[in-house]
Amino acid sequence: MTALTPADLDAIALSLKVAATAMLVSLPVAFGVALLLARGRFPGRSLLDALVHLPLVLPPVATGYVLLILLGRNGPLGRPLAEMGIVLAFDWTGAALASAVMAFPLMVRPIRLAIESIDPEVDEVARTLGARPLLRLLRVTIPLAGPGLIAGAVLGFAKALGEFGATITFAAAIPGETLTLPTAIYQAVQSPGGEGRALTLCAVASVIAVAAVFASNALVRAVEKPTGRG
Repeated sequence: MTALTPADLDAIALSLKVAATAMLVSLPVAFGVALLLARGRFPGRSLLDALVHLPLVLPPVATGYVLLILLGRNGPLGRPLAEMGIVLAFDWTGAALASAVMAFPLMVRPIRLAIESIDPEVDEVARTLGARPLLRLLRVTIPLAGPGLIAGAVLGFAKALGEFGATITFAAAIPGETLTLPTAIYQAVQSPGGEGRALTLCAVASVIAVAAVFASNALVRAVEKPTGRG
């Protein structure tokens, strides 16, 4: 193992920034989709479920390439965004987007399972007491699905932190701009004599992942305690 260089520290900081942004932006959308899949009954529900899980079965490089085609400067979505001053390709925001897309299925799954595990009678009792849908969502569904939300957030953060294929395809590996921790590890492995640096970066990634798991467990206990579960 070797000491971390300033470039390594930049890559670690950028990875944390990318992973946190990807998780925070995706979590509300993941909850909405999970709620729709768990309780919705509509034509095309199976298709939506398949689309949600598509990033899990597609090669990450393919996902990144599709994002590049759609959101590149000359893409059908990227061109109008670029005219508004929003450029995602080859920028850290693009890395966050690619990471969010890859992490999205892993966020939806535990949230959906948590919602499906809620006894329908609980929501029905709240409805008979006069609680409107939004109030039932805020006071019943979200608190009871709290552990699933936390699990989804942690899984999303961990996946975004370790995402490589889609990120390097859509955002490249520009030092100080889009060079994330997984890409730095890959470059270290490919460089002669870089094994020690790669090992150090792997150790840092492991510490971050373990810390995220411990934080997740603590949050789950804090959420479950007031509800009397666990």
